[in-house]
Amino acid sequence: MDQKNSIRILVLDDEPIVCKRLQPALEKKGYEVETFIRSEEALRRFVEHPFEIVITDLKMKGIDGMQFLSEVKKIAPDTKVIVITGFATMETAKESFRQGVFDFLAKPFKIGEILEGIQKAEIKIRERRGETAPSAN
Repeated sequence: MDQKNSIRILVLDDEPIVCKRLQPALEKKGYEVETFIRSEEALRRFVEHPFEIVITDLKMKGIDGMQFLSEVKKIAPDTKVIVITGFATMETAKESFRQGVFDFLAKPFKIGEILEGIQKAEIKIRERRGETAPSAN
C-alpha cells in the first residue's frame, strides 16, 4: 500500500474486543491501524508518530479519554478524534466537542457508523493535504 496516501488510525479502548472488531474492518478498507488497550502506551506511540485519526474510549484506567484527547490535540491539533463510549451523556458529548472531537458515538455502535465517521474525517484530512478523497462506496 502507498504509505503516503494511507490514513493512519490509532484505536484506544480498554476493552480488547473493541480493538479486535475494529482493526480487521478498518484494515480491509485500506487504513493502517494500530490498537491499544492502555492509554499510556497509546500516548507514547502517538508522541513518537502522530496518527491522522484517533478512535478513543472515554472511561479507562490511567489516562482517561478526555486527558488523552487533550494530549493528542496539543501534539497534533489537526488529528481527527472520534470518541466511542458506553457512558454517553449530553455532558460528555458537549465536553468532547469543546475539546475538539470530530465525532462522538455511543456504544454499542455498528461498524458502519464508525466507518461513516472515519470517511468524513478522511475527506477533511485529504482536503488539508491537497489530495482528492477516494469516492465513498
